[in-house]
Amino acid sequence: MNKEIQEAARLLWNAHNQKTTIPPVRELIGTDDLNAAYAVQEINVNHRKANGEVITGKKIGLTSFAVQEQLGVDQPDYGILFNTMEVKNHKLAFSELVQPKAEAEIAFVMAEDLDGDINISDLIDAIEYATVSIEIVGSRVADWNIKITDTIADNASASHYILGTSKVSLDDIDLVNCQMSLTKNGTIASQGSGEACMDNPLNAALWLAQKMVEQGNPLKKGDILLSGALGPMVVIEKGDEFVASVEGLGEVRLAII
Repeated sequence: MNKEIQEAARLLWNAHNQKTTIPPVRELIGTDDLNAAYAVQEINVNHRKANGEVITGKKIGLTSFAVQEQLGVDQPDYGILFNTMEVKNHKLAFSELVQPKAEAEIAFVMAEDLDGDINISDLIDAIEYATVSIEIVGSRVADWNIKITDTIADNASASHYILGTSKVSLDDIDLVNCQMSLTKNGTIASQGSGEACMDNPLNAALWLAQKMVEQGNPLKKGDILLSGALGPMVVIEKGDEFVASVEGLGEVRLAII
């Protein structure tokens, strides 16, 4: 399998650099071997680190139970965030994107490292604040023809993200019932609530925290966690303007230029 893992990583790395798409890598690594898929992801994460990119956190994908069922899995997945993915000035060039879609999410920022036998109380204590975010996902797999191994290998289809400016204590937000709205060019394109993310975004974050401990790579102080979509993804086209708002967390804007 090592040969197939290396080849899948090479194909995805080329697609990432050339802003192109490739056939599903499950044709190389199968549809069920999540360890192989994460091994592909790790190879290209290491390439990015070698190129000077800095890890800023993690993203959690497949947090909708309906999407999990659709893909035949019973768990979410994760990808790695880099400093080069963060949109700083509310503007992002369409030329940087591949098959892009927008998701509105709640982001958590860690106040401290989180290692050992973690429960939900430990997680809550370790989170500094929550804020609203827009995640731009983009699959390097042609036509979004993905199974779970395809998206894991492709760094959980991560592309870019932008955070809001509000920094809200977990004591001051109802993470389950908070309402989300994502507008595209002034029209509501996606709606949902915190409950859409594994019944509570903290459930997704706890899964990730425990997974990272299990893999010997625990969450660190300052890490950003994109906890998962609160509603349907929205296709992105050049010239689009998005505004994501989450009740209690304010809003964040993004223009695609």
